[in-house]
Amino acid sequence: MAAKNAFMATLIAPCGMDCAICMAYLRKKNHCGGCYAPDRLCNINCTISACRKVQGRCHPDCGEFPCRRLKQLDKRYRTKYHMSMLENLEAIRKNRIRAFVKSEQERWTCKACGGTIDVHHYRCSACGKAP
Repeated sequence: MAAKNAFMATLIAPCGMDCAICMAYLRKKNHCGGCYAPDRLCNINCTISACRKVQGRCHPDCGEFPCRRLKQLDKRYRTKYHMSMLENLEAIRKNRIRAFVKSEQERWTCKACGGTIDVHHYRCSACGKAP
C-alpha cells in the first residue's frame, strides 16, 4: 500500500504523470508501485516510456517535445482530470524535479487529513473528502 504523502522524484513518470496521485498507485487492491517499480501496471505497454529518446526516464528536454502521443495523453488528462502532463514536464524542465515534487505535494495533499488526493477521482484517498 502507498504511504501517506509518498511524493518523490522516482514517482514522476516519463509522461509527466505524478504516480503518487494516480488511483493505481493509491489503491490497496492491485496496487501499482509507479512507472519505475517492478510491480508497475501502467507502463508495461506504454509507448512513451518505450520511446528510444525517453529511454524510460522523465525527459522534458527531448528535441521532439511534445510528441503526438504526449499531446494526446495531455488532452485526455486536461479534459477528464483538469491536469496537464505538458505543464508538468515544462515545470520540471524549468524548475527541475525537486521543485516540481514539492509543488505537487502542496497541490495534492488533503487539507483535512494530510492524505493524498487521487487525481482520477478528485478526492482524498485517505478520508474521501474533495479538496
